[in-house]
Amino acid sequence: MTQLLLIGLGGAIGAVSRHLFGQWTLRAIGPEWPYGTFGVNVIGGLVMGLFIGWLAGAGRADANALRSFVAVGVLGGFTTFSAFSLDLVVMIERKAYAGALGYALASVIASVVALFVGLLIARRLIA
Repeated sequence: MTQLLLIGLGGAIGAVSRHLFGQWTLRAIGPEWPYGTFGVNVIGGLVMGLFIGWLAGAGRADANALRSFVAVGVLGGFTTFSAFSLDLVVMIERKAYAGALGYALASVIASVVALFVGLLIARRLIA
């Protein structure tokens, strides 16, 4: 139960941070391109790498709780792309190049197609 609370608290912090960053980029840069989404994905990937690298070398007794709060919660709420990026890097480090390429392509394509399907279904139900 504690782990779920850590994830939930971290997720709330990450989601609010993502929203605030998105609002800031709209005001500072404008709406011509999804700068906010791009920014959180890149920042989330960087922070995930820094955090997991630190956690792996730290040998902390509370590593599971920290991973739940930061990696799953905060970064998961900030951007799910950070979890995708970690999975992909692990596959590449294991030299599973074909699997990594397939995972990357399938994840992006399937997610975009699924979004289109969801839009089509919603539009048909509403119309």
